[in-house]
Amino acid sequence: MAKYLVIVESPAKVKTIKKFLGANYEVAASNGHVRDLPKSQLGFDAQHDYEPKYITIRGKGDLLANLRKAVKKAEKVYLATDPDREGEAISWHLLQALKLEGKKVYRIAFHEITKNAVKESLRHAREIDMDLVDAQQARRMLDRMVGYRISPLLWAKVKRGLSAGRVQSVALRIICDREDEINAFIPEEYWTLEARLQAKGEKKPLTAKYYGTREGRRAIGSKEEMEALTAALAGASYRVAEVKKGERLKKAPLPFTTSTLQQEASKGLNFSTQKTMRLAQQLYEGVEIKGEGTVGLITYLRTDSVRVSEEARSSARGFILSAYGEEYATTVAAEKKSGKKIQDAHEAIRPTDITRLPLAVKEQLPRDLFRLYQLIWKRFTASQMSQAKQETTSVKIEAFQDTKTAERGARFAEAAAVAPDCHVFTLSASRVVFQGYLSVYSQEEETQEDDGSLSVSLSQDSVLTLLGLDPGQHFTQPPAHYTEASLVKALEELGIGRPSTYAPTITTILARHYITRENKNLYVTELGEVVNNMMKEAFPTIVDVNFTANMEALLDGVEMGTVKWKTIVSNFYPDLDEAVQNAEKELEQIKIEEEVSEEVCQFCGRNMVIKYGPHGRFLACPGFPECRNTKPYFEKIGVACPKCGKDIVLRKTKKGRKYYGCAGNPDCDFMVWQKPSGEKCPECGGMMLEKGKNLVCMDPQCGHVQSREEGGKTPAL
Repeated sequence: MAKYLVIVESPAKVKTIKKFLGANYEVAASNGHVRDLPKSQLGFDAQHDYEPKYITIRGKGDLLANLRKAVKKAEKVYLATDPDREGEAISWHLLQALKLEGKKVYRIAFHEITKNAVKESLRHAREIDMDLVDAQQARRMLDRMVGYRISPLLWAKVKRGLSAGRVQSVALRIICDREDEINAFIPEEYWTLEARLQAKGEKKPLTAKYYGTREGRRAIGSKEEMEALTAALAGASYRVAEVKKGERLKKAPLPFTTSTLQQEASKGLNFSTQKTMRLAQQLYEGVEIKGEGTVGLITYLRTDSVRVSEEARSSARGFILSAYGEEYATTVAAEKKSGKKIQDAHEAIRPTDITRLPLAVKEQLPRDLFRLYQLIWKRFTASQMSQAKQETTSVKIEAFQDTKTAERGARFAEAAAVAPDCHVFTLSASRVVFQGYLSVYSQEEETQEDDGSLSVSLSQDSVLTLLGLDPGQHFTQPPAHYTEASLVKALEELGIGRPSTYAPTITTILARHYITRENKNLYVTELGEVVNNMMKEAFPTIVDVNFTANMEALLDGVEMGTVKWKTIVSNFYPDLDEAVQNAEKELEQIKIEEEVSEEVCQFCGRNMVIKYGPHGRFLACPGFPECRNTKPYFEKIGVACPKCGKDIVLRKTKKGRKYYGCAGNPDCDFMVWQKPSGEKCPECGGMMLEKGKNLVCMDPQCGHVQSREEGGKTPAL
């Protein structure tokens, strides 16, 4: 009979760990949390020191009964839940629910599910860390306060089914703020100039980019400036003023944290954050490998540390030495420079065994699971390898007005040195001379950087012949829409949330239809705008980025034992309660009436009303429930379509993103993303679009901008 009981979270781990521990150990799973705050109430008593009220989660009664039976038979109980705040809290709840006081109870944690790691954890058994438990309790109660007090307000004032969250509301605001930046952005015209040149005796031409003058960089802002410049350069003499050769070292990347894994999986594999975490969980808990059974392929997936154990580092070095050679093995450990508090409880995400090559397990893993494992393996292996070396060449070319250069020959350099109006072009090239970590792992931008060696031999004072000038017109671009990857990066940099919260936060605001995802980009829906504006008006502190980041720092203080968790919740709740009460009073004065439209119901003749649904507004018959007629709602903006003359209406894509299109669609295909103003461009007669406080011509080739208030030309930004 088994003497010892090990309780883990996931049933997927049971078989693997049982195999490692042998007959003396019984392994059972809790299936996550067994106790939680009640769903029907706030779950704590503000009048009695904010003591939380925990109840058994519905459906967990039989599971707990079976665990209690197993506990009675065991001499020792090991609580082996996940190695983070949440796992520590689950262990504490198991201690309470199973009434383990007086029993020999130990807390163990597996950073990786391998035989050595599991047995090593038993040798380092400890007591439950109540600071970690308190940090989780504080986070859970803060989230409950925000969700249970503000969500009902959104239900009453907008629609049922909406929710507010301490972290999700800030994430929504960050996306909305970026959308406002994009909508208010005014593109500015700029030009670039390339010179096609040929060196004497060379067949291949060179392409150099215009830099400016000897005094410094010069921007070209208009067609007129470009025409004057090309006219001056057409008859100029060109010579190589400087050739510089150098070496550039590229540091190996750091191993993955939760955040960087989600970012790279999004960019490289097109995985959502939710999918990345689901697959990583499978790799951590274990997959069936032929000849080995169920094996955990990676270390714990929720971490913001880049630390690597000495054992793993030594193993990696041995593998790299044998597979690649001495010059590829680094002797310097990669470090992350950051002023932020890092939760260094466990290592970076890495393969549990570096010698288990991705190709060796490819046939035994589903495609996406293999791709994620390969990404993690390559990144970790690269992080333990030496730097890559690049040979760089930069060339400065000067052009100046000198019609007698050919006659002067050897005096060319002297003439250039005193040229009063000398224009400068530059070109650069680089090539990898030592692959280093690039032999295993390279990111897309690193591949693009290597533009090859210079194909033409150049030396200082080489004379070049102008073959042609290629001017190009461009317009500055607005900030990019957030993607899941860039949003995770922003949340991490701002200190919003923690590794375990990024994916659930994004998943929630997508599920609530506050944002939508199109071609990786995240766009705010009309519903998201309404909720964000209400939160900013009624609860500015909750959606304040700095406030939320400071709250995360306080929770870290609880984990370190320097801050009392009840101090945080007792300081937070009274202000929230007051804000909710004030919002209820103020928002009660804003009665949301059903707007009557001009559309007539074809079944009963009533004027249809505008209602708000999960995907925005729609038309419904006011005779409900007798008449259940509904129609899509298209808001007219009072501007005629420039193609066919019909009304332009506000429409939405299938995923909820707003745009403006012709009411005659599909017969007329006119559409724009910004709102048409109805005014015509004074320069080209085209339609003007609203962008913040300005009007912009919809024809980018025209680019006319004017102020909406003054009707005058907007100064350059």
